[in-house]
Amino acid sequence: MNNFLAVFIARNREFYRDKSSLSWAFIFPLFIIILFAFTFGTERNQYKIGILIPQHDNSSQQQLQPLQQQLNIDHVQYIPQHNRDKAVTKISHHQLDLLLDLENPAQPSALTYWVNPSSPGGYFLEKILTNTLSQQAEQIQIKKMSVQGQPVRYLDWVLPGVLAMNMMFSCLFGVGYVIVNYRQNGVLKRLQATPLNAFQFLAAQVCSRLIITLITTSTIFIGCNLFFDFLMLGSYFNLLIVALLGATSLISIGLISACRTSNTELSNGILNIISLPMVFLSGIWFSLEGAHPNLQLVAQWLPLTHLIEATRRIMLEGANLQDVAYNLWVLIAISVISLVLIPLFFRWDKS
Repeated sequence: MNNFLAVFIARNREFYRDKSSLSWAFIFPLFIIILFAFTFGTERNQYKIGILIPQHDNSSQQQLQPLQQQLNIDHVQYIPQHNRDKAVTKISHHQLDLLLDLENPAQPSALTYWVNPSSPGGYFLEKILTNTLSQQAEQIQIKKMSVQGQPVRYLDWVLPGVLAMNMMFSCLFGVGYVIVNYRQNGVLKRLQATPLNAFQFLAAQVCSRLIITLITTSTIFIGCNLFFDFLMLGSYFNLLIVALLGATSLISIGLISACRTSNTELSNGILNIISLPMVFLSGIWFSLEGAHPNLQLVAQWLPLTHLIEATRRIMLEGANLQDVAYNLWVLIAISVISLVLIPLFFRWDKS
């Protein structure tokens, strides 16, 4: 335990004494959040119509095509929805502008739709929808369902992604790059000559980076929340659990990348290869809902995707840990597999 504490304290001191790294950890995400607050402060600009389709139906896109042609509403994205309750919740928070439920999308005879009267997009789409259907030759029975709820600003939606991205860079580069630098400079070779073993060293690195990441992320969240009043419908404790598991999985991936690498340039390239797909495919800046199924499948293999999904559901939908259990189990599985492999591949020196 003394060996562990010595390395743990030394790593923490090394971090906060490095003023440039400490400043960047706070300034970068803060700059991104402020930028989005003033650029997309109120409404998300894209109109979206959700279509309720059974989850077991694999021909959702084929069913949507005749419906799109019949409605003839341009500049709108049609998104299949398989869960009625979740889709209605999205309507209440303005994440969908309109929700349609058709008995037969190919030849509709009855239609039920949900709309939030306070949603500007929902208001205009409802007018276009009712006007378009009234001009159809076939008579369609229309039933309107009104939903009330607090709107989700784009800033509220993008916040979990920005904080998760900052956590990802902090965990990957704060562990992977640092250990490779230790190895290249001969620090690990000196530590090998001490009573410190590999498990104690790696455990100290994980715990140190975990605490640093949680403290910096929580500070940024609390500070920005004082100015922008983010939407938070769930539990802060559940949010902390998700952040803890997400950070652990990202740290473990960073450790794997640094197990045997002895060149900082190579390490930087490896970490970029790991992080860049997560930046673009994990739903940080835009939702993958409605994207190509293969792209969504690739995104499900990325730990950042599950961290962001769980965080957004807790903050914007008020979900509990049971509701995001799938995401949590994926993060736990990634952490366990990585932490089992790390001791098998870790080496102290460059050879």
